[in-house]
Amino acid sequence: MVFYEPGKTPHGLPRDPFKACVTPRPIGWISTRSKSGIDNLAPYSQFNNLTFDPPYVMFSANQDLNEHRKDSTVNAEATGEFCWNVATWDLREAVNATAEWFAGDVDEFERAGLEKEAARLVKVAMVKRSPIKFECKHYTTLRLPGNAPMGATDVVIGRVIAIHIDESVLTDGMIDAGKVQPIARCGYHQYARVTAESLFEMVIPGDPKQLVGLEGNMDQAKAIGADGHDVEPTR
Repeated sequence: MVFYEPGKTPHGLPRDPFKACVTPRPIGWISTRSKSGIDNLAPYSQFNNLTFDPPYVMFSANQDLNEHRKDSTVNAEATGEFCWNVATWDLREAVNATAEWFAGDVDEFERAGLEKEAARLVKVAMVKRSPIKFECKHYTTLRLPGNAPMGATDVVIGRVIAIHIDESVLTDGMIDAGKVQPIARCGYHQYARVTAESLFEMVIPGDPKQLVGLEGNMDQAKAIGADGHDVEPTR
Protein backbone atom coordinates (compact mmCIF):
# COMPACT_ATOMS: atom_id res chain seq x y z
CA MET A 1 0.00 0.00 0.00
CA VAL A 2 1.32 3.41 -1.01
CA PHE A 3 0.47 6.08 1.54
CA TYR A 4 1.85 9.60 1.60
CA GLU A 5 0.92 13.13 2.63
CA PRO A 6 1.31 15.50 -0.34
CA GLY A 7 3.98 18.06 0.36
CA LYS A 8 4.96 16.39 3.62
CA THR A 9 6.08 12.82 3.04
CA PRO A 10 7.55 11.12 -0.07
CA HIS A 11 5.42 8.78 -2.17
CA GLY A 12 8.44 6.77 -3.28
CA LEU A 13 7.20 6.50 -6.89
CA PRO A 14 9.02 7.62 -10.06
CA ARG A 15 6.41 10.33 -10.72
CA ASP A 16 3.79 12.16 -8.69
CA PRO A 17 0.68 9.93 -8.91
CA PHE A 18 -1.97 12.51 -7.98
CA LYS A 19 -3.26 13.38 -11.45
CA ALA A 20 -3.18 9.73 -12.46
CA CYS A 21 -5.56 8.95 -9.57
CA VAL A 22 -8.36 11.14 -10.92
CA THR A 23 -9.04 9.88 -14.44
CA PRO A 24 -10.33 10.26 -17.04
CA ARG A 25 -10.77 14.02 -17.00
CA PRO A 26 -12.62 16.03 -19.68
CA ILE A 27 -10.42 18.42 -21.61
CA GLY A 28 -11.24 22.09 -21.49
CA TRP A 29 -10.13 23.26 -24.93
CA ILE A 30 -10.58 26.94 -24.18
CA SER A 31 -10.54 29.73 -26.76
CA THR A 32 -10.24 33.37 -25.78
CA ARG A 33 -9.39 36.68 -27.43
CA SER A 34 -7.06 39.25 -25.91
CA LYS A 35 -8.04 42.87 -25.59
CA SER A 36 -5.65 43.59 -28.46
CA GLY A 37 -7.51 41.08 -30.68
CA ILE A 38 -5.15 38.07 -30.58
CA ASP A 39 -6.94 34.71 -30.57
CA ASN A 40 -5.74 32.17 -28.01
CA LEU A 41 -6.48 28.44 -27.78
CA ALA A 42 -5.26 26.04 -25.10
CA PRO A 43 -6.35 22.72 -23.54
CA TYR A 44 -6.83 22.29 -19.78
CA SER A 45 -7.13 18.87 -18.19
CA GLN A 46 -8.82 20.29 -15.12
CA PHE A 47 -12.21 21.12 -16.59
CA ASN A 48 -15.85 20.21 -16.00
CA ASN A 49 -19.44 21.38 -15.86
CA LEU A 50 -20.73 22.60 -12.51
CA THR A 51 -24.50 22.72 -12.86
CA PHE A 52 -27.11 22.70 -15.61
CA ASP A 53 -29.89 25.20 -14.81
CA PRO A 54 -28.41 27.57 -15.78
CA PRO A 55 -25.31 25.79 -17.08
CA TYR A 56 -21.88 26.72 -15.73
CA VAL A 57 -18.44 25.31 -16.55
CA MET A 58 -15.01 25.73 -15.05
CA PHE A 59 -11.41 25.32 -16.07
CA SER A 60 -8.40 25.44 -13.81
CA ALA A 61 -5.21 27.05 -15.13
CA ASN A 62 -1.94 26.70 -13.24
CA GLN A 63 0.82 29.28 -13.50
CA ASP A 64 3.61 28.75 -16.01
CA LEU A 65 7.25 28.08 -15.12
CA ASN A 66 7.83 31.82 -14.69
CA GLU A 67 4.91 32.18 -12.28
CA HIS A 68 2.82 34.02 -14.88
CA ARG A 69 -0.92 33.50 -15.18
CA LYS A 70 -2.07 31.73 -18.35
CA ASP A 71 -3.30 33.80 -21.29
CA SER A 72 -6.68 32.02 -21.12
CA THR A 73 -7.26 33.36 -17.63
CA VAL A 74 -6.03 36.86 -18.39
CA ASN A 75 -8.12 37.11 -21.55
CA ALA A 76 -11.29 35.69 -19.98
CA GLU A 77 -11.08 38.20 -17.14
CA ALA A 78 -10.17 41.15 -19.38
CA THR A 79 -12.94 40.59 -21.94
CA GLY A 80 -15.47 38.71 -19.81
CA GLU A 81 -15.80 35.95 -22.42
CA PHE A 82 -14.45 32.55 -23.46
CA CYS A 83 -15.51 29.47 -25.41
CA TRP A 84 -15.13 25.74 -24.89
CA ASN A 85 -14.53 23.40 -27.83
CA VAL A 86 -14.88 19.65 -27.38
CA ALA A 87 -11.53 17.90 -27.95
CA THR A 88 -12.05 14.87 -30.17
CA TRP A 89 -10.01 11.93 -31.39
CA ASP A 90 -9.83 13.42 -34.90
CA LEU A 91 -8.50 16.69 -33.47
CA ARG A 92 -6.07 15.15 -30.99
CA GLU A 93 -2.89 16.37 -32.74
CA ALA A 94 -4.21 19.93 -32.88
CA VAL A 95 -5.19 19.74 -29.21
CA ASN A 96 -1.67 18.68 -28.35
CA ALA A 97 -0.14 21.39 -30.54
CA THR A 98 -2.11 24.12 -28.77
CA ALA A 99 -0.82 22.89 -25.41
CA GLU A 100 2.62 24.31 -26.18
CA TRP A 101 3.46 27.49 -24.31
CA PHE A 102 3.59 30.54 -26.57
CA ALA A 103 3.86 34.26 -25.97
CA GLY A 104 0.60 36.18 -25.71
CA ASP A 105 0.97 37.63 -29.21
CA VAL A 106 0.88 34.18 -30.89
CA ASP A 107 -2.36 32.94 -32.47
CA GLU A 108 -2.60 29.24 -31.56
CA PHE A 109 -5.30 28.64 -34.16
CA GLU A 110 -2.83 29.60 -36.86
CA ARG A 111 0.04 27.64 -35.30
CA ALA A 112 -2.10 24.49 -35.20
CA GLY A 113 -3.58 25.03 -38.66
CA LEU A 114 -7.14 25.24 -37.35
CA GLU A 115 -9.95 27.03 -39.15
CA LYS A 116 -11.86 29.49 -37.00
CA GLU A 117 -15.59 29.90 -36.58
CA ALA A 118 -17.03 33.09 -35.14
CA ALA A 119 -19.19 32.76 -32.05
CA ARG A 120 -22.62 34.35 -32.21
CA LEU A 121 -23.01 36.00 -28.80
CA VAL A 122 -19.41 36.57 -27.71
CA LYS A 123 -16.42 38.00 -29.58
CA VAL A 124 -14.34 34.84 -29.44
CA ALA A 125 -13.18 32.47 -32.18
CA MET A 126 -14.14 28.80 -31.97
CA VAL A 127 -12.66 25.65 -33.54
CA LYS A 128 -14.79 25.07 -36.62
CA ARG A 129 -14.14 21.31 -36.76
CA SER A 130 -15.07 20.77 -33.14
CA PRO A 131 -18.61 19.32 -33.14
CA ILE A 132 -19.73 20.77 -29.79
CA LYS A 133 -18.94 24.26 -28.56
CA PHE A 134 -20.03 26.49 -25.67
CA GLU A 135 -20.07 30.28 -25.62
CA CYS A 136 -19.44 31.51 -22.09
CA LYS A 137 -19.55 34.67 -20.03
CA HIS A 138 -16.92 34.93 -17.30
CA TYR A 139 -18.59 34.70 -13.90
CA THR A 140 -15.71 34.64 -11.41
CA THR A 141 -12.15 33.46 -10.85
CA LEU A 142 -11.15 31.64 -7.69
CA ARG A 143 -7.46 31.97 -6.94
CA LEU A 144 -6.00 28.94 -5.15
CA PRO A 145 -2.57 29.39 -3.55
CA GLY A 146 0.15 26.87 -4.28
CA ASN A 147 3.85 26.22 -4.32
CA ALA A 148 6.13 28.07 -6.74
CA PRO A 149 6.57 28.07 -9.60
CA MET A 150 3.46 26.30 -10.95
CA GLY A 151 1.33 25.35 -7.95
CA ALA A 152 -0.93 28.40 -7.72
CA THR A 153 -3.99 28.09 -9.95
CA ASP A 154 -6.89 30.13 -11.25
CA VAL A 155 -10.27 28.37 -11.25
CA VAL A 156 -12.19 30.21 -13.95
CA ILE A 157 -15.97 29.83 -13.88
CA GLY A 158 -18.20 30.84 -16.75
CA ARG A 159 -21.90 30.76 -17.48
CA VAL A 160 -22.78 29.00 -20.71
CA ILE A 161 -24.98 31.33 -22.74
CA ALA A 162 -24.98 29.50 -26.09
CA ILE A 163 -24.37 25.93 -27.26
CA HIS A 164 -23.44 24.68 -30.74
CA ILE A 165 -24.03 21.00 -31.61
CA ASP A 166 -23.25 19.56 -35.04
CA GLU A 167 -26.12 17.34 -36.16
CA SER A 168 -23.59 14.73 -37.32
CA VAL A 169 -23.03 13.69 -33.68
CA LEU A 170 -26.74 13.19 -32.88
CA THR A 171 -28.58 9.87 -32.81
CA ASP A 172 -32.33 9.96 -32.26
CA GLY A 173 -32.03 13.55 -31.08
CA MET A 174 -29.41 12.81 -28.42
CA ILE A 175 -25.67 13.44 -28.41
CA ASP A 176 -23.93 10.20 -29.34
CA ALA A 177 -20.59 10.10 -27.53
CA GLY A 178 -19.53 7.28 -29.80
CA LYS A 179 -19.80 9.67 -32.75
CA VAL A 180 -18.14 12.56 -30.95
CA GLN A 181 -15.28 10.39 -29.67
CA PRO A 182 -14.09 12.92 -27.10
CA ILE A 183 -10.61 12.42 -25.70
CA ALA A 184 -9.92 12.63 -21.99
CA ARG A 185 -6.82 13.25 -19.92
CA CYS A 186 -5.41 10.42 -17.87
CA GLY A 187 -2.20 10.35 -15.86
CA TYR A 188 1.28 11.32 -17.00
CA HIS A 189 1.27 11.64 -20.83
CA GLN A 190 -1.67 9.31 -21.33
CA TYR A 191 -5.09 9.99 -22.85
CA ALA A 192 -8.25 7.99 -23.45
CA ARG A 193 -11.08 8.28 -25.95
CA VAL A 194 -14.75 7.42 -25.75
CA THR A 195 -15.92 4.99 -28.42
CA ALA A 196 -19.28 3.33 -29.07
CA GLU A 197 -17.87 0.06 -27.71
CA SER A 198 -16.83 1.66 -24.42
CA LEU A 199 -20.28 3.04 -23.58
CA PHE A 200 -22.70 1.37 -21.19
CA GLU A 201 -25.86 2.54 -19.48
CA MET A 202 -27.11 2.30 -15.90
CA VAL A 203 -30.27 3.94 -14.55
CA ILE A 204 -30.31 4.76 -10.84
CA PRO A 205 -33.14 2.93 -9.06
CA GLY A 206 -35.93 4.78 -7.28
CA ASP A 207 -38.34 7.53 -8.20
CA PRO A 208 -37.82 8.37 -11.90
CA LYS A 209 -38.66 12.01 -11.14
CA GLN A 210 -35.40 12.30 -9.24
CA LEU A 211 -33.45 11.57 -12.41
CA VAL A 212 -34.11 14.94 -14.02
CA GLY A 213 -30.90 16.35 -12.59
CA LEU A 214 -28.81 13.47 -13.88
CA GLU A 215 -30.45 13.70 -17.27
CA GLY A 216 -30.07 17.47 -17.34
CA ASN A 217 -33.76 17.74 -18.22
CA MET A 218 -34.43 21.38 -17.34
CA ASP A 219 -37.96 21.44 -18.77
CA GLN A 220 -39.03 18.47 -16.69
CA ALA A 221 -37.28 19.82 -13.61
CA LYS A 222 -39.35 22.99 -13.83
CA ALA A 223 -42.51 20.90 -14.06
CA ILE A 224 -41.75 19.11 -10.79
CA GLY A 225 -42.35 20.80 -7.46
CA ALA A 226 -39.89 21.03 -4.61
CA ASP A 227 -41.53 17.98 -3.01
CA GLY A 228 -40.90 15.90 -6.12
CA HIS A 229 -44.49 15.90 -7.33
CA ASP A 230 -45.82 17.06 -10.65
CA VAL A 231 -46.87 20.69 -10.76
CA GLU A 232 -50.25 21.40 -12.21
CA PRO A 233 -50.01 23.76 -15.16
CA THR A 234 -51.32 27.24 -14.54
CA ARG A 235 -54.56 28.10 -16.28
